[in-house]
Amino acid sequence: MGKIFSGLAMSGSWGCFDEFNRILLDVLSVIASQIQAILDCIKKGDQEQCNINERTFAVSKDTGLFITMNPGYAGRSELPDNLANLFRPVAMMAPDFYAICKITLMSEGFKKNDELARKVVTIYELMLKQLSK
Repeated sequence: MGKIFSGLAMSGSWGCFDEFNRILLDVLSVIASQIQAILDCIKKGDQEQCNINERTFAVSKDTGLFITMNPGYAGRSELPDNLANLFRPVAMMAPDFYAICKITLMSEGFKKNDELARKVVTIYELMLKQLSK
């Protein structure tokens, strides 16, 4: 993980790590210290030197680290506090396609946006069910 983090930090790339809470707790504690080192360098300024796994590198301020997790399932644990404090929680839910479509149609000036939104959503739902990906 240190090599991945250092590569992201040097290039200024963003990385999103899925199902982070499935990693073993002892590994997560090491990861937390690596992420903390990178975030400290980002806060200090562009091209600040960082040291992970006895390797020193410059950290770009454009670097972004994100994690996803699905708590509450078997075999998954909560993140340790030192790691959870490094990330801002964001809750996700299924989008309301009708509301999105209606607002989009309304913003484009359609007067019968309610009726059209229902028809568009129906068409897309049918396509999702009938067509292959």
